Amino acid sequence: MQRFTGKTAVVTGASSGIGAASSLRLASEGATVVLADIADAAGEAVVRKITAGGGRAAFVHCDVSSPEGWQRLHDRTRKLAGPADVVHNNAFTHISAAAHELTEGGWDKEIAVNLKALYLGARTFVDDLRSTRGCFVATSSVHANFGLPGHPAYAASKGGICALIRQLAVEYGPEIRFNSVLPGPILTDAWDEVSEEERLLSARATALGRLGAAGEVASAVAFLASADASYITGTDLVVDGGWSVKKESK
Repeated sequence: MQRFTGKTAVVTGASSGIGAASSLRLASEGATVVLADIADAAGEAVVRKITAGGGRAAFVHCDVSSPEGWQRLHDRTRKLAGPADVVHNNAFTHISAAAHELTEGGWDKEIAVNLKALYLGARTFVDDLRSTRGCFVATSSVHANFGLPGHPAYAASKGGICALIRQLAVEYGPEIRFNSVLPGPILTDAWDEVSEEERLLSARATALGRLGAAGEVASAVAFLASADASYITGTDLVVDGGWSVKKESK
């Protein structure tokens, strides 16, 4: 499939995990992809992988919690590839701590990177997306709907993403579609410090009995960003292998 031929896609948090997988997927379907992250070397490596396969991509250093960072990303995108057709807001940060142990600075950082970035990205790219009749896809999480110990700011920010996506869909429709994906246990670099025992527990907690791959979330992102989803907006698409529907209590 070449659903994005002639289109420009912007992906944040693109140096690894879901962002890297989404960048590769969109490029494989013909998009010119502008990757954004604060991990420059890893981001440039993803660009080289895309271009080695015949795709078109460039990397821009961007702190998504900063309006100046978003404006720089916008300006570089326009210069490199024209107005954006797709924006995938995917960058995140996470600090594991109960509410009484999480510092105010830690709370502010998670809200800024995970949630404020969605507002900044939409504000910065709204004119582009209006002109291209484009779409915006945000990465939320199953944490938006379920409470797990040690995730107060993360859950609040991911839940806020879903609420804001619905608001933006109403605010800017019919010109722009806004949707989110809610990944469950997806095996990315974020799991590097997770023990094998905990990985097995998470896998068994899904209906499919395994952890997901970043590419499987990228497939959902590409679908929502494509014309195949032309009548879908304001929607949260859960990509969790059935984690959120499986319960073992009687």
